[in-house]
Amino acid sequence: MTVVEQAAVDNTLDYIDQASFLGLRALGRGPLAQYIWVYEHPIDMAGLRRFHRNLGHGLLGRRIERSVLPFGRHHWVACTSPADLEIAGSERPRDEVTDWVDEQIRHPIDPEWGPAWRLAVQPLTGGGAAVTLIASHTICDGLAFSMAVADAARGVTRDLGYPPPNSRTRTRALLADGREVLRAIPDVARAAAAAVRLAGTNRDDLSSSAARSAPLATFRGSEPVTVPAVAVFIDDVAWDARAQALGGTSNSLFAGIAARIGQFMGRVDDQGWVKLSFPVSERTEGDTRGNALTAMTLTVDPRRVSDSLTDVRAEIKRSLAALAETRNELLAPLPLTPLIPKRLARSLEGLALGSGSPIGCSNLGPLDPAANRPDGTDADYVWVRQMESRITPDILDRLGGSLFVASGRVHGTVFLTVSGWEVGKPNSKERLATHIRPALEDFGLTGTIE
Repeated sequence: MTVVEQAAVDNTLDYIDQASFLGLRALGRGPLAQYIWVYEHPIDMAGLRRFHRNLGHGLLGRRIERSVLPFGRHHWVACTSPADLEIAGSERPRDEVTDWVDEQIRHPIDPEWGPAWRLAVQPLTGGGAAVTLIASHTICDGLAFSMAVADAARGVTRDLGYPPPNSRTRTRALLADGREVLRAIPDVARAAAAAVRLAGTNRDDLSSSAARSAPLATFRGSEPVTVPAVAVFIDDVAWDARAQALGGTSNSLFAGIAARIGQFMGRVDDQGWVKLSFPVSERTEGDTRGNALTAMTLTVDPRRVSDSLTDVRAEIKRSLAALAETRNELLAPLPLTPLIPKRLARSLEGLALGSGSPIGCSNLGPLDPAANRPDGTDADYVWVRQMESRITPDILDRLGGSLFVASGRVHGTVFLTVSGWEVGKPNSKERLATHIRPALEDFGLTGTIE
C-alpha cells in the first residue's frame, strides 16, 4: 500500500459543494455516481476487501459537518465508513444484473449522516459476480470518483488531513465560523451584484426555467422510481474509425450520438435543434473539492450529425473558447449559497437545469486501467452512470422528462450509458433501447446492450 501525504488543506466546503448539499437538502434527493463491474470469472474477495478499505482513505473518505451558524460555511470531516462491503446472500442469474444494479440505487446514501458511499457485491449463478460502487455526487464529481477508484485499486491511499467529526467545541466553532462569515462579506457583496446582472441578462430563460419548479396540479405517482437506464459497449477501434471518417473526434462523436438520441426522444426546440449540457472539469493536482467543474452548453442540429461531425467539433471548440467569460458569469453568485433558504433553493431547480429540454452529457474519456480492476483483475464489463435518488414520476414530468448520456473508454471498449424519461410514455429499458439502436445505426456503429 502506498500512502500519499497531502499538504494541510482547508476543510471548508467550496461554494459549489455547499450549493450541491443545499440542493440535496432542499429537494430531498440528489444525483448519485455509480460504477458497475461485471466479472464472468471468479472474483478475488480478498482483493475486493482491500479495495473497499482503500476507498475510505481518499476523496470518498469524508462527509459533511454543518456550520454551527445557519448562514455559515460547512466543513469536511474524516469518515472512512461503511465498515465492510455488502455481499448478497444468494446468487442471481447473469441477465438480472441490471435489475440488481437499479435496486442498489434505492439504498440510502447521505453525504452528511452517512454512508456517503457504499460497495456491494452480487454473486452470479454459474460463477462470477457483479460489483457496484455508489457515492453521493456532493462528495465527488465524475473525475474525482474515477480517481478515487483507480487509487484504491492500485493500493494508493491519501491522508487529506481532515479532523474527525465533532472535534470542535461549540465555542471554538462559533468563533471560527463567525470569523469566516466576516471575511466573506466582500465576496457576498460582489456575488449579490453579479446575481442581479445575471438575472437582468437572462430574464426570459429565468422565467421559463423557474416555471418548471412550480408544483403540478395532478400527479402520475408519488412513489420513487429508478429512471430507465441501459449501457452499450462498442469496440474502441470501430468507434475511432467512425469519428475520423466523419471529420470528428471521440468527444464530438459522443456529442453527435447524444444529440441523435435526444432527437428520437423529442428533446428538440422549435427549429429541431437540441441543447447538450456538458460539465467541464477544472480539477488540478491535489484538488480536494467534491465538484471541481463548470459547464458549457452546445446547440446542435441532430439531423446532420450522422453525415458529418465538423459542425459539432467546431461548436465544442467555440464553447470551450467562450467558457472563461461564461464561467465567471455563472459562478460569481456562488458566495450567496450559505444565505439561500430551502424554499428559494427548491424554486431554483428548473433554473439549474436550464431552459428548454437539455440533454445532460458527461464524457469521462480514457479511464485509468486500474479503474477496471477493483479486485486486482480486469472485469469483463465496466460502466459508469449518474442517477437521481428518490425521484418520482410527477417530478420527472414536471421537469419535462430527462435524458442523461455518459461515456468512457477502458479495456478496448467504449461504453455509453443512457438514462431517460419521456413524459406521458410507457417508460422502460426496452423502450429506451429503441431510441439508442437506430441512433447507433445512423452512425454505422453496433454495440452490445446491457
